[in-house]
Amino acid sequence: MKIILLGAPGAGKGTVAKMLTKLDGSVQISTGDILRGAVQAGSELGKEAKGYMDRGDLVPDSLIMGIMGQRLLEDDCKKGFLLDGFPRTIPQAEALKALLTKLGIKLDMVVNIDVPRDVIFDRLCTRRTCENSACQAIYNIKSMPSKKEGICDKCGSAIVQRADETEEAIAHRLDTYNQKTAPLAGFYEKEGLLKTITGTSSDVVVAGVKKELGI
Repeated sequence: MKIILLGAPGAGKGTVAKMLTKLDGSVQISTGDILRGAVQAGSELGKEAKGYMDRGDLVPDSLIMGIMGQRLLEDDCKKGFLLDGFPRTIPQAEALKALLTKLGIKLDMVVNIDVPRDVIFDRLCTRRTCENSACQAIYNIKSMPSKKEGICDKCGSAIVQRADETEEAIAHRLDTYNQKTAPLAGFYEKEGLLKTITGTSSDVVVAGVKKELGI
C-alpha cells in the first residue's frame, strides 16, 4: 500500500502506521526518521540537513524533498510505504506530488484521521516518553502506564512529560496544525485521494483503511 496519513498531533498516526505495516510489509516513513537516517548515513544531503538541525533551524522543503526522493527509492519501499505526518503544508504536498510523478509512484489514498480535539488534548496531556534517546518508548498515565511509576519498562530510564506536551504547548500545536496542515485535506480531496476516518481507536482506523483498500 502507498498511503499518506494525515491527522492532528496525538491523532494516532504513528500507531496506525505501525499496525498497517504488518498487513503487507509496507514501511513507515516520517520526516524525522528520514532526516535522522540521512544524517547517520553521512550522505551529502544528510550533512547539509545536520547543519540546519544542529543550529535548531527548520530544514528547508527542498532539502527534505531531496532526502525523501532518495528514501522512496530504497528497496524496502518496493512493497509500499506509509508517510506518517508528511507532508505538513500545501507547498510540501505540491512538491511531493511532483516527486511521486517523477518516480512513477501512484498513491492508493490519503487517510485523514479525525479525532475530537478534547480527546487529543487529554491523550497528549497524559502522555509520557522515555528520556533515553535510544529508547523513546511512549506511555500514557491513564491508558498505558509503566509497571513502575516514572520508570521505563524497556530500559529502566526515567519517563517524562515532553516540553511540547504541556497544556499550553498542546493548544499551540493544535492551532498551528489547524492553520497549516488541516488545509491538506482539501488539497487531497480535490485530487480524489482523501478518505476521512473518524475514530478514537487505532483499531477502528485500521479497519476503515482495510475496508477502503478491500483487504
